[in-house]
Amino acid sequence: MTKPDDTIRVLIPLKMRKRNGRPKIMPPAGYRPSEDQVQDPHILRAIGRAWGWRRRMDAGEFATIQELAEAVGLAERHVSRQLRLAYLAPEVLKRLTCGREASAVSLYDLCFLPGDAWRDQVAVVSGQTSDTPWAGV
Repeated sequence: MTKPDDTIRVLIPLKMRKRNGRPKIMPPAGYRPSEDQVQDPHILRAIGRAWGWRRRMDAGEFATIQELAEAVGLAERHVSRQLRLAYLAPEVLKRLTCGREASAVSLYDLCFLPGDAWRDQVAVVSGQTSDTPWAGV
């Protein structure tokens, strides 16, 4: 049995909040994330999923996006939109996955970039242009 004098108590000022129905620990107000955590995990997950779906379609596992959507249990529209992320410019992929600066564009807006020229994609992701042709979509 330990004495009360031998006990060390550490207090960390964290807050619990619910996000999407799940409890999430919120960091203190003055917390600054390290440079290694700049990438948006939602964007990274969506790009990885898109490349996985693209490989499966290229391998002939699915003939249509509808078949793929049914297999993964998601809406066809969602799968179609996110599958476009597998066709982003290599420089954009490099900036999003390996870059140290935060992306200047949301995941939703990224899904519409593959239709643009590669140099235009890089400009939008780096924040060099505020013109987004899909803004009214």
